[in-house]
Amino acid sequence: MIEKMTKYSFILLSAEKEEFLSRLQELGLVDITRSEKPVDDATAAMLGGIEAQHKLISEIEAGTDSTLAGMKENLMTLQKNADSIRVWGEWDRKALSETGVQLHFYSISAKKYDPAWEKEYVIQKVSDNGKTCWFVIAGDNTSFPLKELPEPAQDLGILEADIKKQEVEIEAYASSLEARKADIPTLKEQLEGKQAELSRALASAGGKKAADNLLTIFEGFAPVGCDSELEKDFDAMDIVWFKDAAVLEDNPPIEFRNNKFVKMFEVLTDMYGRPAYNGFDPTPFIAVFFMLFFAFCMGDAGYGLILVALGLGMKKMLGNLAPLVTTLGVATTVIGFLFHTFFSMDIAQWQIFEPVKWIFLPSQIAGYDGTMVLSLIVGIIHLCLAMIIKTYMATKQHGLLNSLGTWGWTLLIVGGVVVASFALLGVIDKSLTKIIIIVLGTLSAAGIFLLNDIHRNPLLNIGSGLWETYNTVTGLLGDVLSYLRLYALGLAGSMLGRAFNDIGLTVLGDGSSIALWIPFVLIVLVGHTLNIAMAALGAFVHPLRLNFLEFFKNSGYEAEGRSYKPLRK
Repeated sequence: MIEKMTKYSFILLSAEKEEFLSRLQELGLVDITRSEKPVDDATAAMLGGIEAQHKLISEIEAGTDSTLAGMKENLMTLQKNADSIRVWGEWDRKALSETGVQLHFYSISAKKYDPAWEKEYVIQKVSDNGKTCWFVIAGDNTSFPLKELPEPAQDLGILEADIKKQEVEIEAYASSLEARKADIPTLKEQLEGKQAELSRALASAGGKKAADNLLTIFEGFAPVGCDSELEKDFDAMDIVWFKDAAVLEDNPPIEFRNNKFVKMFEVLTDMYGRPAYNGFDPTPFIAVFFMLFFAFCMGDAGYGLILVALGLGMKKMLGNLAPLVTTLGVATTVIGFLFHTFFSMDIAQWQIFEPVKWIFLPSQIAGYDGTMVLSLIVGIIHLCLAMIIKTYMATKQHGLLNSLGTWGWTLLIVGGVVVASFALLGVIDKSLTKIIIIVLGTLSAAGIFLLNDIHRNPLLNIGSGLWETYNTVTGLLGDVLSYLRLYALGLAGSMLGRAFNDIGLTVLGDGSSIALWIPFVLIVLVGHTLNIAMAALGAFVHPLRLNFLEFFKNSGYEAEGRSYKPLRK
């Protein structure tokens, strides 16, 4: 949920603003309103230093930088040049020049080489790989039918020596970069210091001058829960301060207050953008549905266990994302088990699971593929929830009378889905279903066509309602069908994994040959590794799309807020 904010206004002597900002950094709770970009040459230089530090840390972590890349590029050039002249071998250029004999260089297809040339010219074959023949003519080459090649500009021995030297230098430099990884914690600490310095400089520049520059006025925000702590500190400072409850017009920063589970998914919300202050936090919904959609797309209990192992075993490398990877792995394991799939094998056929087969998803639901039907059901629930949220937020922000059009659509679609579900399950009979549908249709039509804007001419409302009906019906159908991608991705991953299993088993045969176990293991291992990588990529992108596009569009979510970034040391 969105944390409530308190707006603070500070008035102080301009000469004391740096001391004041330093004190706020120590508190680490107040987000001073400031520019997000450099405002002068000094802050631009600070930003440049931060970017350079970021680049340095990234290069050290990756074990490469522009210098090493240049060295490797130079090595490739040397190797390419050496390969181009290696066919000519080595010769003593100095001794040859002293004799006055000139060499002429040629190459031709081995099949087209004419031995008769050797009777007319002084020819020496240098290389022959069966396809191409390289040879030289010493002295006179007048009227020789082939086009002469340029003489190699460098000696092979010198080039190979340069290559060895470059390889040694690359190895030494790469080792020095590897050794610098121990400096990463210090470099990151320095980076945080530079970021804090820039933040403070931008805050200082954001203060408003008053009383002929003798006074400076700052505006800042902090969570309501910090009020009592901050008020004591502000009273101890030589400043005048005021506070008010933050409102939308103040453009307060957005801070989320979520439990540990939901907090893991805040990184996904931030990829799209934080909500306005009077909006809603979509993270709890993303947490549930992204996790569920990811598990649907992977759809394999074995792959889920691999993700759990990666999340637990690579905490240092994955950082804050490690718990998220582990959680997604657990969800994938559970859903994969319900789909009775383990490394693309159908575990419903295993006798060990005979007592618990009743919890497996049936292969067919109402004559259709069970996974496909379940994907559509989950998608419909997702969209209905989005419409309910949109209706609630519209009523909260604009009042009931100004959101009757939204209520009409929600009653029609969500109410229709609920009634249809009860009817299909036999909870309500046909006569009652008919009455409910008539009532819902009447109320919905009134909201959609007559009361969508109570301040407007009813005829205009009817025209607007018709246009919105066209857009909603066509758009909603496409939105529902979008959830079939959950079924399609899971099916594709399963089929590809099964193909690797079949290829491996074909190679293995009856398993009597120990030598065939090695290619079998390699095929299965490499195949499933590639499949996991591709499946994980699709399982990240497409569920993200379903949340960012289908859910956000139907819930009316708008990313208009800015993140809460208090001044900190």
